[in-house]
Amino acid sequence: MADSDGEDPPLRDVSRTLAVLATADESPIEFMRACANAGIKPIYEPFWRHLSYADIYLSITPDVLHQLYQGVVKHLVSWIKAAYDPAELDARCCRMPPNHNVRLFTKGITSLSRLTGREHGDICRILLGLIIDMRLPDGLSSGPLVRAVRALMDFVYLAQYPIHSDESLAAMEDALQRFHDNKDTFIVLGIRTDFNLPKLHFLRHYLLFIYRFGTTDNFNTEYTERLHIDFAKEAYRASNRKDEYPQMTLWLERKEKVLRHERYVQWCENGRPPLHTINPIHSKHARHIRMSRYPSAKAVPFERLAERYGANDFRNCLARLITQHNHPGASRRELEELSALLPFAFRSVSVYHKARFWENTFSLYRHASDDYNVLHVTPSRLDKRGQEIPGRFDTALVNDGTGGSLGIKGK
Repeated sequence: MADSDGEDPPLRDVSRTLAVLATADESPIEFMRACANAGIKPIYEPFWRHLSYADIYLSITPDVLHQLYQGVVKHLVSWIKAAYDPAELDARCCRMPPNHNVRLFTKGITSLSRLTGREHGDICRILLGLIIDMRLPDGLSSGPLVRAVRALMDFVYLAQYPIHSDESLAAMEDALQRFHDNKDTFIVLGIRTDFNLPKLHFLRHYLLFIYRFGTTDNFNTEYTERLHIDFAKEAYRASNRKDEYPQMTLWLERKEKVLRHERYVQWCENGRPPLHTINPIHSKHARHIRMSRYPSAKAVPFERLAERYGANDFRNCLARLITQHNHPGASRRELEELSALLPFAFRSVSVYHKARFWENTFSLYRHASDDYNVLHVTPSRLDKRGQEIPGRFDTALVNDGTGGSLGIKGK
C-alpha cells in the first residue's frame, strides 16, 4: 500500500473480478477462498455486476474531505501529538497572535476530539508553524519530520487547486515523493510500524483521477454535505414537523424561484450585460473591497489618532497625499512645500475598524464568503469587567509598482 516506493501495481481487472464472483454458485468455502486470493470481499451480488459499461475501480474518485482532512491529516495530527511535548504544542497555540482566516485554538489542539473536516483544515493552516523549530526527544533531528509534514501540507493544498497545469500536477507528485522520502522518521520515533493506510495509499491515484475526471472540486463530498444543511435541515425547520416532505419540497421550489428572481434583479441593476460577457475567461484581475456603511468611530481628532491608533503625523501625511493627487508631476521638494501650505477645513475624520477584500485570481473561480481577507484596526479598550482588551493592528503590504528588485513582487 503506502509503503511501496516503487511502481504502482496494475489496476484491477473487472472481467477477472466478475469471474471470481461467478464462483458464488459453488460451495461457500470455495467462493470465499477465491475472493481472498483475488483480494476482494465475498459479496454475492454487487450492485455494479450487470452494469456492462461501468468500471467500478475507476469510479472511486478522490474525496478531499474524507480522504485528506478526515483521513491523512487526522493521522498526521495524531503522529505530531505523539512526537512532541503536548504541553509545548498547546502553549504555542495559545501564543499565536490573531490573524484573519486563521483560527485560534486558545486551549491547544492536543485535547481536541471528534474533529470535523473544517477544524482539521484550520489546524493545517498553523501546523507547520507550530513545529518548525520544536525539538524532538533524545536529541533527534526534526528535519525529516518537518519535511514530511510540509510535503503532506503541500499535497493537500495542491490537490484542491481549481485549475491545474502540468506544473501543478508535477508539484503534487513531487510533494508525495518528498513525504515518502522522509516518512521513516515516524518509525524511528516509534510512532508507526508501517504505513498501510488505505487513505494514504490512495494519494498515489490522485493524479490519475485528475487527468481522467478533472479537478477535485468536481467530486468533493464537502459540497453535498453543505447541501444537506440547505436542502434538508433548513427545509425541515421551515415545516410544521407534520407531513414534512411535501412542505419541504414546496419550500425548496419557492426558494429556488426567489434566488432566480434575485439574480435577475441583480442582472438588471448591472445594466443587463450580454450573457457572453459575464465572467469572461480572460478577465482583468479584479479586486473586491467591502466596507461597512457606517464608520466605527466618528469625528476622531487628529491628536486622538496618534494616541489611540498610533497614526503619528497623520495631518502631514494626508496633506502630502492630497498634494500628490492634485500635482502628479511635482518633484519631491515641491510636494513638501505645497503640502505644508495646504489648509484643512476639518480637524477630525471618521475611522473604520475593518475592511474586507478579496483578490480575484481565477476568473471563473470564487472562494467561499469566509475566504475574504479582513484588515483589522482596533485600538485597545476596556471590557465590561474593566479589564483591558489589547488592540489589534494588522499589517498591510501595499504594492504601488515602484518596488523594483526590493519590492514585494519578489523579482
